[in-house]
Amino acid sequence: MTKIIKDTQYANWIQALKQQFRQSQLKAVIKVNQTLLQFYWQLGGEILEKQKKTQWGEGFIPQLSKDLMAEFPAVKGFSVRNLKYIRQWRSFYAEIGQQAVAQLCQLPWGHNLAIISKTQDHQEALYYVQQSLIHGWSRAVLVHQMESGLWQREGMAVTNFEQTLPAIQSDLAQQSLKDPYIFDFLTLSVDHSERELEQSLVKHITQFLLELGSGFAYMGQQVPIAVGERDFYLDLLFYHTQLHCYVVIELKINDFEPEYAGKLNFYIKAVDEQLRRAGDLPTIGLLLCKNKDRMVVEYALSDINKPIGVSEYQLTKSLPKNLKPSLPSVEDIEAEFETELLGSHEKNHKES
Repeated sequence: MTKIIKDTQYANWIQALKQQFRQSQLKAVIKVNQTLLQFYWQLGGEILEKQKKTQWGEGFIPQLSKDLMAEFPAVKGFSVRNLKYIRQWRSFYAEIGQQAVAQLCQLPWGHNLAIISKTQDHQEALYYVQQSLIHGWSRAVLVHQMESGLWQREGMAVTNFEQTLPAIQSDLAQQSLKDPYIFDFLTLSVDHSERELEQSLVKHITQFLLELGSGFAYMGQQVPIAVGERDFYLDLLFYHTQLHCYVVIELKINDFEPEYAGKLNFYIKAVDEQLRRAGDLPTIGLLLCKNKDRMVVEYALSDINKPIGVSEYQLTKSLPKNLKPSLPSVEDIEAEFETELLGSHEKNHKES
């Protein structure tokens, strides 16, 4: 009878082997995805070329689908519907370079379909491609970011960063802020208080962090700061792991007023003096208000020596104008594609 090994060293080793094998499976699936999308790119180009130079007519795509599926019956990607998506995908990106094509092929097919269905041009589309690759967005998160108009909002806050921060940090800090911020995950009455807004954001901290963007780490609410004989309280305090600095967020349910900037400037000074440590860069302030007059904000920030950004917040999502409707059944296409990839990988594994 075979003796069962219960040695801890063996258990650790077998666990490591399992993890390595899972990683190799994942790499294989990713490689299959990239190779297949590269084929889709070539196929889309040839379909467009044939339809341009021949008189094959409307029956071309159905005939192509029939012939390919007859040869490869287990492959779902050769349906009439998916061949039309392949043609549309290639046509949408008609004028991009090879580096951009390589990025497209790193994303799942479902991500690619979602992007071309919800963007206006390839410049906007490639922004979402790059952001998906950088942050590892799931398709649900990607769709949420597109529907909230992240492309139009990112970097749009009114700030004084150019005057108060070094150039490298200034550019990154500017891109880290949005305007407006969309808090459509909150259920607040029209006459909500600042305290209710703050507590609701903290209660829904996961969605709040998603809306703030990459790099924000939550540190606390109503964080006490003592100056002289008085205690002051920061609405929300974050640390930005990419900017390497504290971020103080102040919430105002009213329109922007110049005195709000002065108060936030005071809080930033206190955080720099009391919390900032060696290696931390200058603290940044973000003021979120219901509405703002851009000229008033620029006047208010012009003589303030601490870095501050001012943005509006919205409780309901307002979609960008001229947003194209989604392609039908993206979910079905993605599910079929993933099933195809996994099935192909398992088949190859069994044969080997």
